[in-house]
Amino acid sequence: MRTKKRTTQPSVLIPEADIERRIGELAAEIDRDYAESDRLIAIGILKGSVFFMTDLLKQLKVPVSVDFFQTSSYRDSTEAGEIRIRKDVDLSIRDADVLLIEDIVDTGYTLRTILSLLHFRGAKSVKLCALLDKAARREVEVTIDYRGFQIDDIFVVGYGLDYAELYRNLPYIGVFHAVED
Repeated sequence: MRTKKRTTQPSVLIPEADIERRIGELAAEIDRDYAESDRLIAIGILKGSVFFMTDLLKQLKVPVSVDFFQTSSYRDSTEAGEIRIRKDVDLSIRDADVLLIEDIVDTGYTLRTILSLLHFRGAKSVKLCALLDKAARREVEVTIDYRGFQIDDIFVVGYGLDYAELYRNLPYIGVFHAVED
């Protein structure tokens, strides 16, 4: 007989108020750094970044264009997989300042590929803004220019992060608990 996993409500790791406060601080840093930019494009990585990106961009004072990027990774259990583009950006990024927005950085493989691609396409500058940094899982070097929170190597959901497409809508970051039946 197969064991079935059931879930319990995630326990709060980062409360909604802390997320809101930190997003305000990040927006102020980004406004300061891009005050002289003549063309800023914020690119969110689908799907996880949507909640974070929306709240962050609502706080910005500098003019910004918005676009999205979506990838998938094909891998076996022993090595990093090939990154495939499922949805490419629609805007030209040549000679633009690009702010890449991600929900969580863990191994770094996907982000390294995306960042390299954006540079290759002629972006004037590329900076990474990530809500969560799971540095303990990092396998390749990735510079996070704007970091929301550093977390331990735990499975988290909420505020855009999911488990089987569920829990994205939680207003906080929670620790996910699966229970074997």
